[in-house]
Amino acid sequence: MLAMPSPVPFRFASALALAALLSSACGGKPKDAAAGPSGGGAQGAAAPAGAPGAGAPGAGGAPRRTASVVLGVNDVAKVARGTIESGIPIAGDLRPIETLSLKARLEGNVEQVYVREGDRVRTGAVLARLDAVDFESALRSAEADVVSARTASTTAQWNYDQSVDLFKAGAIAERDLRTTEQAAVAAKAQLAAAESRLRAAQSQMRDTRIVAPVNGTIQFRRVQGGEHILRGAELFTMVRNEVLELTASLPARQADDVQPGQSARFTADGRTFTGRVARVSPTIDPASRSVTAYLQIPNPNGALKGNTFSSGQIIAKTLHNVMVVPQPAIRIGQDGKPFVYRIVGGELEQVSVSVGVTDEAHGLVEVKEGLQLGDQVVVGNVGTLGRGMKAQIIGNERAGGPGGARGGDARESSAGAGSRGRRGDSTAAPAPKAAPDSATRAKSGRKPGA
Repeated sequence: MLAMPSPVPFRFASALALAALLSSACGGKPKDAAAGPSGGGAQGAAAPAGAPGAGAPGAGGAPRRTASVVLGVNDVAKVARGTIESGIPIAGDLRPIETLSLKARLEGNVEQVYVREGDRVRTGAVLARLDAVDFESALRSAEADVVSARTASTTAQWNYDQSVDLFKAGAIAERDLRTTEQAAVAAKAQLAAAESRLRAAQSQMRDTRIVAPVNGTIQFRRVQGGEHILRGAELFTMVRNEVLELTASLPARQADDVQPGQSARFTADGRTFTGRVARVSPTIDPASRSVTAYLQIPNPNGALKGNTFSSGQIIAKTLHNVMVVPQPAIRIGQDGKPFVYRIVGGELEQVSVSVGVTDEAHGLVEVKEGLQLGDQVVVGNVGTLGRGMKAQIIGNERAGGPGGARGGDARESSAGAGSRGRRGDSTAAPAPKAAPDSATRAKSGRKPGA
């Protein structure tokens, strides 16, 4: 009868077999698998090469993580040379150069109205007509009075001339001469009065026709045909919008920088217009400490409507061939000094800069010191940034820029490292076959020493 092996050696042989299997599966040695976190030299499981968080071991054996930021092509700009304008910002409503209120000079009935709101009219165009029957009668009467007065004046003047000759011949007394002279003077005065009444009648006759005094556009029509109007009643409102004017209030410190004739650039309704400074107030408002400037914009085709809001700037000076960066690239530190984030070797570097003129219209800032041509800077708000962060630029692979395929994409490097680690695991030489352990031998009925 065969003797059965003792249970204790069998359990010990099973433990050794399990350790060998674990070692073969992990590609290590049994002692590595057996080592636990409490081992004195253990640093924890190592992260695969290029994986996020991989780095030099930190305090307590934890790996140090390196922060990174992903940027688009539009989030990065290069320092370049360009032209920049030093301007004084302005904003306000573009009002017509002139607004006219046409009022009735006579009292009467409106016979007909020829225009409506929005009609463009030229100087002398008839806008409306009043009933002119009474005024025409007055005109005819005035004309007859003039004819009568002119005849009487001519007769009185002839009598006076005859009296002068008779007085010289001694045929009449001096008193008769003075009488004919006074009659001639009175007749001339009556003729002048009749002519004055004629002019008044002619003026009233003209006033029955409401005409446009200038070229413009009808803004409001306040009268209808057949309506009875009083003297002084408003009939139409006209605007001259071939030139628009903007009234801008500027700080007193900039009063000396604005002069008549300076160019100005406006943006209204998504379009850009050019104008000029027409006038500048000679005094500063003591309440607001501002000076008023009046700017005019030509609008011959009526492309802009009156009271359109516009913003722009008065061009004080223009700088050529200076280093510029987009305005959103400039940041202000806690000390109040400007700086930028520059990308060097795929990492962010905080660089203090000295800035000059700011062009609000084009969104550019002059850089005097701190950067060089071709430097790449981060533009705009792309999240939390810091010095030493890894910068990865997406969309720049073909150009081979920082973060591109030629420059070493951080994500590709990370993925590649992980892939290489996995390929190394899969292609590693197979572990040598372990010799039959004691459990196998015990199962086959052979002793360990057999």
